[in-house]
Amino acid sequence: MEKRAIITVKSFSDIEPNEAIEVVTPGTFIIHEDGFKAIYEESELSGMDGTTTTLNIKHNSMVLERVGSTSTNMEFKEGENVLSLYNTPYGMMNINISTKELDIDMDEDGGVIYTKYVLGLEGQPGITTELKVKIRAN
Repeated sequence: MEKRAIITVKSFSDIEPNEAIEVVTPGTFIIHEDGFKAIYEESELSGMDGTTTTLNIKHNSMVLERVGSTSTNMEFKEGENVLSLYNTPYGMMNINISTKELDIDMDEDGGVIYTKYVLGLEGQPGITTELKVKIRAN
């Protein structure tokens, strides 16, 4: 089943702990037998204009997939470290995602996803990021 949705994405990191980035955008919410999907278009505000983001949401994991000007496939599963490629207009890099917390509260009307993770780039110290996604389907 597919529904229209309002998707709010809010993130903040330990680089600027008092400065959150928040984007509210229309999107699509899909209910399927394995879980849920939320699909939305990135904007200039996120720095990824021309990119489609898909959140594949299951009971205890989430995969953030971006296709377009920026491409990646980032998996979040509490207690796990995942290596991923991140392709931007400026080049490609390996990133490591270490998910510290993942809380998914989702049903057929939408819900909330919260994750806290450490994002590490090749040879750089990791950045702790908190991401909260709110999906309101109608």
